[in-house]
Amino acid sequence: MKYKEMLEIIKALEFDKENVLCTDQDIQLYVIRPSKLPKSLKNEYDVNKNFQIWLRDGERTFRPNHLRMMIDLNLRTRSRPELKKKLLTIFDNIFYGKDPNEEIKALANEKFEHFLNSLKIIANLAQLFIIEQEFNYTGESKFEPKTLFFQGWIREFIDSPKEIDNMCMSVCNGQPPKVQYTDKENKKNKKYEENLKPLWYLEMIDNG
Repeated sequence: MKYKEMLEIIKALEFDKENVLCTDQDIQLYVIRPSKLPKSLKNEYDVNKNFQIWLRDGERTFRPNHLRMMIDLNLRTRSRPELKKKLLTIFDNIFYGKDPNEEIKALANEKFEHFLNSLKIIANLAQLFIIEQEFNYTGESKFEPKTLFFQGWIREFIDSPKEIDNMCMSVCNGQPPKVQYTDKENKKNKKYEENLKPLWYLEMIDNG
């Protein structure tokens, strides 16, 4: 479903109730709103907005983080570099509010040698991580919209020729994505522009 529809579902989550949002190839993507926050997070999160994202794979359940989907997308691009622009377009459209399940239809007949989860799971994860950053994150950001920090890294993991371990280290250290993936879309940047073309950042990179 579209971003606004999913956001309303997240806002209405009941405490401590599992909500399955996506199932594909025996993998379940679900969310939970815990009724209690750890003491270490009480000053950083609102219990009414906080929610957790989970994956269930058979008997195994775990909380995926942002790196899971970024690594997945990097592996897909390395195995099918000719599909890079399609992947960028799909995940930009998800960022702009479109339905992940509709967007991935553009690659329905394509096969990838390397990946972590199905494209359906990864696309829906992307939408949830964006919602998590907008709805749950209360700190100051150098980005407007603040979700652009996350989206810039998605773009970089799909597009950049840098080695995956180096990019992962940068993310883990809290570094921002390269400025060329965000500057013209960031309202807090002096280079901000309106009415940008799709994949505008590729043109900027190509032009140096």
